[in-house]
Amino acid sequence: MLMTIKSSKYVDIEDIFSSRGKTKIIKLLALRGELNISKIVELTGLNHFSVKTHLFFFREIDFVQEKKFGRIKIYRFKTENLKAKALENLIKFWEFDNEV
Repeated sequence: MLMTIKSSKYVDIEDIFSSRGKTKIIKLLALRGELNISKIVELTGLNHFSVKTHLFFFREIDFVQEKKFGRIKIYRFKTENLKAKALENLIKFWEFDNEV
């Protein structure tokens, strides 16, 4: 799983939304907060390898933070990154607008 990824300062928005899988994961984290990889797999319907690959991408561009509790890894938006926070807010706004 060796990839070269640009820093979050230079990542194109097309890279963020380049696949339906990435979009599902980032939307889920925006709406649900912290989740482990098994829960992300369950809720998105994606396979474990795809979720792991997409989370690696989001960690590398500094949009998602990983916290380890023994063998369990928890993922959440890295709200300290302004672009990540803006994307999280957009998703929440978009989904709220769809409910109204």
